[in-house]
Amino acid sequence: MASSIDTSKITKLERYNSYIRRVNSTKLIAASSKLLFRVTLLVALLLIFFFIINYSPLSSSETPHHHIHTTTHNLLSSAFYGGGAAWEKQVRHSSTPRSVNGLSVLVTGAAGFIGSHCSMALKKRGDGVLGIDNFNSYYDPSLKRGRQKLLAQHEIFIVEGDINDAKLLAKLFDIVPFTHVLHLAAQAGVRYAMKNPLSYVQSNIAGFVNLLETVKLANPQPAIVWASSSSVYGLNTNEPFSENDRTDQPASLYAATKKAGEEIAHTYNHIYGLSLTALRFFTVYGPWGRPDMAYFFFTKDMVQGKPINVYVTQDNKEVARDFTYIDDIVKGCLGALNTAKKSTGSGGKKKGPAQLRVYNLGNTSPVSVNKLVTILENLLNVKAKKNVIKMPRNGDVPFTHANVTLAKKDFGYKPTTDLSSGLRKFVKWYVSYYGIQSKELNSSSDHSQD
Repeated sequence: MASSIDTSKITKLERYNSYIRRVNSTKLIAASSKLLFRVTLLVALLLIFFFIINYSPLSSSETPHHHIHTTTHNLLSSAFYGGGAAWEKQVRHSSTPRSVNGLSVLVTGAAGFIGSHCSMALKKRGDGVLGIDNFNSYYDPSLKRGRQKLLAQHEIFIVEGDINDAKLLAKLFDIVPFTHVLHLAAQAGVRYAMKNPLSYVQSNIAGFVNLLETVKLANPQPAIVWASSSSVYGLNTNEPFSENDRTDQPASLYAATKKAGEEIAHTYNHIYGLSLTALRFFTVYGPWGRPDMAYFFFTKDMVQGKPINVYVTQDNKEVARDFTYIDDIVKGCLGALNTAKKSTGSGGKKKGPAQLRVYNLGNTSPVSVNKLVTILENLLNVKAKKNVIKMPRNGDVPFTHANVTLAKKDFGYKPTTDLSSGLRKFVKWYVSYYGIQSKELNSSSDHSQD
């Protein structure tokens, strides 16, 4: 007869095994918790460490140590802005003047229309030039990339970044002792403001203030030349427009942000001793121009045989603009830089009165939009299909006309390119850049005359 199984021993054995499993599980959980705690603590310490290393003091009492402090953290933080030592080397090389008395200029919006032309002109005469641009998509970014490639061929480096990035700007000023800033970065266009108004506030006001906040802490402070606009004249009816005319009746949000910039410039000049020169540009055109400008999209549509809208005023008068060729604008920008006096502040504290100027840069010869179209028709050998419509209430003004007497007096500004000559150069570039064959122009011409 088989012996009976001792169930009490089996029960004890199961209890023992269960106890062992609980002990092992507890040990595993404890070990995992310790490991997780240590990893979390390590990550937190690293974050605190990088925060302390990258923190830029804002109080004026710390400014004497600002340069030393930020120079120390450059090696650690530069990886966040393009690639460490190699990136810094590009920044320094691009901004170092080749001539003995050359300027070292930070050009904001360097991949833009005016910014790229000014950067090239400065570099050609021996100045050091460093660009910054965020390559936004307001218009086709490939055009900006094309300008970037052109500048790179002349050893001009463009930092890809936003002027609202305070840490990036502080880093650039720590690496390079800029003598001047040519501030051309902005959200452009009158009509687009009705679609995206906040982009104008973010760029033209907040971005400008952020740049001024950085510049005021620099030691020495560079002089600033920046782009205002003829749009600030708004509903002014005096002709030609003079710097002494009223600018408190803007017709568009774009104009209002540029006017705000002029008032902000006055404030920073008064409080911090920044040398500031505002340039009111009048309808700039030319090769590598902006596709949102009438002369550019007129050319595009005419070549493709598409109709164009030609505006007239509400009382059926022609719309006219003081079209200014890019080379004349560049001469004005360089003239303003050449005559800009040094800022008088240091580390955020004003030490004396500083220069504050406003200039018109225009061609002094308003031309009607109808005349513009006629010139393009002759250059393209295309008959335009025109839809003549009344100007909508979108912020556009019926005419602009610059008085440039002050700019001529102070730095010899004198425009020399008439609209026909300037458009001829633009069309030559346009046809080459977009690879348009003469057959295409002829066929467009034939088609447009149907």
